[in-house]
Amino acid sequence: MSQRINYNEKAPKALKGMRELEKYVQGSDLEKTLYELVKMRASQINGCAYCLDMHSKDTRAAGETEQRLYALNAWRETDFYSDRERAALAWTEALTKISENEVSDELYESVRQHFEEEELVTLTMTIVAINGWNRLAISFRSEPGSYKPELAK
Repeated sequence: MSQRINYNEKAPKALKGMRELEKYVQGSDLEKTLYELVKMRASQINGCAYCLDMHSKDTRAAGETEQRLYALNAWRETDFYSDRERAALAWTEALTKISENEVSDELYESVRQHFEEEELVTLTMTIVAINGWNRLAISFRSEPGSYKPELAK
C-alpha cells in the first residue's frame, strides 16, 4: 500500500493542536516506558502498523525489554508489568475501545489507586493523542518502517 496523503506536509496547520497535545504528554512526568507502552497497546488495538513501528523503536530506545514488548498484547497473562502499568494498560484498553464498553466506576477506582488526579488526566490525554495519531496514520496510510527515532528529536 502506498501513502495516500503526507498530512504533515499538506496540512501542517491542521496538526498544530495534535502537536501541542503530544508536546504536553511527552513533557509530562509519566514514566517514558509507561508512556510508550500505552502508545504501543492502543496501536495494537487499532491495528496501526506505522505507530507500532514507531513506538516499538522508541520504547526500545527508552530501555524497554524485548520480552515485555512481545508480551504486551497478552499483558494480563504475565507478571512482567507493575501494578501501575497494568492499571494504565486497562485504562488504555477501556478508552481505546470506548464504543464497546462502559468506563466503569470500578475501573476508574482501580486506576486511581495508582495515579494521582493530574497523572490520570495526563494518562488519558496520552491515550487521546495516540488514538488520534492512529486514525491519521491508518486513514492516510503512513508507511511503516520509515520512522527513524534519531530524526524525531
